[in-house]
Amino acid sequence: MKIANTAPFVAPQRFQEAEAAWQQVQLIYAQGVSHLREALQRFLRGEDVGRVRACYPFVRLRSERLTRGDSRLAYGFVAGPGVYETTLTRPELFGRYYREQFALLLKNHGAELEIGSSTAPIPLHFALSEHEHLEGDLPPERRLLLRECFDLPDLAAMDDGIANGTHEPAPGEPEPLSLFTAPRVDYSLHRLRHYTGCSPEHFQNFVLFTNYQFYIDEFIRLGRELMQAPPDPAAAHELDDCIGFVEPGNVWTARAGCEAEFAAMAPGLPPLRLPQMPAYHLLRRDASGITMVNIGVGPANAKTMSDHIAVLRPHCWLMLGHCAGLRNSQQLGDYVLAHGYVREDHVLDEELPLWVPIPPLAEVQVALERAVAEVTQLSGFELKRILRTGTVASTDNRNWELLPSAHQGGPERRFSQSRAIALDMESATIAANGFRFRVPYGTLLCVSDKPLHGEIKLPGMANQFYRERVDQHLRIGLRAIELLRASPAGKLHSRKLRSFAEVAFQ
Repeated sequence: MKIANTAPFVAPQRFQEAEAAWQQVQLIYAQGVSHLREALQRFLRGEDVGRVRACYPFVRLRSERLTRGDSRLAYGFVAGPGVYETTLTRPELFGRYYREQFALLLKNHGAELEIGSSTAPIPLHFALSEHEHLEGDLPPERRLLLRECFDLPDLAAMDDGIANGTHEPAPGEPEPLSLFTAPRVDYSLHRLRHYTGCSPEHFQNFVLFTNYQFYIDEFIRLGRELMQAPPDPAAAHELDDCIGFVEPGNVWTARAGCEAEFAAMAPGLPPLRLPQMPAYHLLRRDASGITMVNIGVGPANAKTMSDHIAVLRPHCWLMLGHCAGLRNSQQLGDYVLAHGYVREDHVLDEELPLWVPIPPLAEVQVALERAVAEVTQLSGFELKRILRTGTVASTDNRNWELLPSAHQGGPERRFSQSRAIALDMESATIAANGFRFRVPYGTLLCVSDKPLHGEIKLPGMANQFYRERVDQHLRIGLRAIELLRASPAGKLHSRKLRSFAEVAFQ
């Protein structure tokens, strides 16, 4: 069917200022979304709307020569002469991020940015609000017609070839500027709402993943208590800049004294049941607060959630959870700071081959160790009593203990050969996906059982252990984030995470 009902095409215009470029992105995107929504309303009234289309805005950089930006930074410049381009979405959500990336390109290359309408269609579902669900309200014949009239999500336009290093532009096609195209970003934003029960607007730039609800319970308690009292100038607290707390269903609580900042935000509604991987958010005005997600047990959930949060370009994510201690010298409650990973989780084998090393990131490692020292009040040689740095193995088999023993060639032998000191099911996945998506990562685990030494996790033992350790472990994670936040973003986003011909966007 011929496309006869298209949004106004905006020819590329050149900009020398990041703010003006972003305003043009906003204009093009708003026109496109408005066009789709208006056509949809006519479609729902039974009108013949023809073939409807609106396209994402794009940003393009033409680099005439090899220009080296600040070599200390890991992003903000293209690899060499050529034409670079990416599609953009949700400029109101990514405004701060887009303006920063635009400004760096303008500064480092001294060239203009081109902003215009792309040829990539905006799928209808991605132009709707989170409360609009078309298929459930349409009769079967109109559902079939919907596909003929509108562009629907196309998974072929959403692969991760750029991030995986397998993307090869066709002859004459621009090189990518970003790891993610606009359709891929929109897809993940919708998935985040589905899995976490929260709008992506609430996600913060520092993320904590956990595999146990006990940590979430403590985070909720801390967040709710923090909201009750305004900051006390006489007793400064590292969370004083937090202005709100958001729970699944977009249920928000404003910090005492900050209620006016939430006047325009609609009240949320607690879900009838918690989503699969609920998220909670301690908000800061500059989005540098803390999001905590309970990914549950297993590498599949860990990959799913980090796949989608990655499009938000967080400054760091950390794994806080429990693990099996593999060494006889460890005690229940000891901490494990991962500096390497044995990847037997298998969920990323296709995207990130096993021969790719997942290096420790110095900035994150230092922050986590310092946080343990500050919270536990131990330092130097004494800190070694409760903290051990080493390799963490992650497996996709929760009952690995039931496999053949070491002398029969079972996993115990491999773990010993790898020098692993702890085992869980999620940490290697979180770290590997951080490496894959250029998101700084780290892991601090707490030993909750020692199955190789007869100390298995039983309900009574586990409950007592959780009560004693969860609060301290969470406070260590929060303190580590405060230390990381104090570092410049350009320092945290390590050059270790960038490939040979890297995209310019952080």
